[in-house]
Amino acid sequence: MSVAAIEKLIVTNRAAFHEYEILDKYEAGIALSGTEVKSVRAGNVQLKESYVAVRGGEAWLLNAHVSPYSHGNRENHDPVRERKLLLHRRELDKLAEATTVRGMTLVVTRLYIKGGRVKAEVGVARGKKLYDKRETEMRRTIERETRVQLKERLKQ
Repeated sequence: MSVAAIEKLIVTNRAAFHEYEILDKYEAGIALSGTEVKSVRAGNVQLKESYVAVRGGEAWLLNAHVSPYSHGNRENHDPVRERKLLLHRRELDKLAEATTVRGMTLVVTRLYIKGGRVKAEVGVARGKKLYDKRETEMRRTIERETRVQLKERLKQ
C-alpha cells in the first residue's frame, strides 16, 4: 500500500451522523497555520457545532474548535477562526448548488491525515426528523442484538 493511501483518523463528527442524513461526501484540504497543524495532529479538535459555508466562490469551515497548541508562543492561533477549505472548482459549484436546496446543509463528518496532509470529509446533509432518529436507533439496537445472538449460536 502506498504512503498516500494510508489515512490516519483524527476525529469523527458523531453528532452530524445523529442530526443529519449524509447524502454525498467530498474530500477537502484545509488551510491551517503551523500551530493548528500540530494541535490537529495531537487530536485537539472539536467538530460538534461546525459547519461549512460557501461564500464568494470559496468554502469555509466555521465553528470548528482547534485548541491552541500547548507549546505555541504568542503567535498561537485563534481557536475558532474561519478556515478555508481547498476544493476543485466543480466540487465547489456542486456544494453551492446543494446548499440552495431547502433543508440541505454542509457539515464536516471527519478529519484525517492522508499523505501527510490534513483532510476534511465534507458531507451534503439533510436534517433528520425525530422519528427518523428513533428509527435509526431502533435499527442499530436490532443489529446489535442480532450480532450477539449469532455470536452465542457460534459458541455452541
